[in-house]
Amino acid sequence: MDMIESRMKQEFVSVWVHDPQFHKDNFWQAHIDFEIGLNTNSMCFRKKSSCVRRRYSEFVWLRQRLLDNALLMELPKLPPWNPFFSLKNPHQVNQRMNGLQVFLEIVLQDPLVLSDSRLHLFLQSNLSRAKMDKCASGLTRYSVAQAIQKHDYPNSSFLTEPCKANYESDCESTASSGLGHSHDSGVPKNESPLPFGSSCENTH
Repeated sequence: MDMIESRMKQEFVSVWVHDPQFHKDNFWQAHIDFEIGLNTNSMCFRKKSSCVRRRYSEFVWLRQRLLDNALLMELPKLPPWNPFFSLKNPHQVNQRMNGLQVFLEIVLQDPLVLSDSRLHLFLQSNLSRAKMDKCASGLTRYSVAQAIQKHDYPNSSFLTEPCKANYESDCESTASSGLGHSHDSGVPKNESPLPFGSSCENTH
């Protein structure tokens, strides 16, 4: 028991949401996305360092999928949708960004949620929502593990030399996680290190 408790104290996951970027879709529409950085030593994750960009609607998708797989579990809420949200309002953008980080911080503390391959695809691949659904259901030619392994670091704003070295040495590790097809389914100052239990079981 002491060994298990000691391991739980040693494992961690750090996640941060930052660097909002404005994207103009067409003459009438635009959206903003955020960079999600993850750094961990947990065996629940195939890559120990990763970086993706996601928009608010993708967070909404993720929360709904997690609810579908864990109907009796209470998930944290996302920042509320605001009909008057302005992409050019720094206060509103920062408020949403901070709320998205809090959501991920809470979600990543739950071993049950960590067994959902959609969460891993969301955090460590560049697949769209439709492709994440298909991949997690085993309907693609590539597995969850392959989708994650294939994803390369974008030009991340937090990619300092120490972070880059950590990524290059850790992200290619294939022995740290059993993710495959699923049938259920310096660092910025706001980085949040969370204690991470070792009881998670990744789906296959």
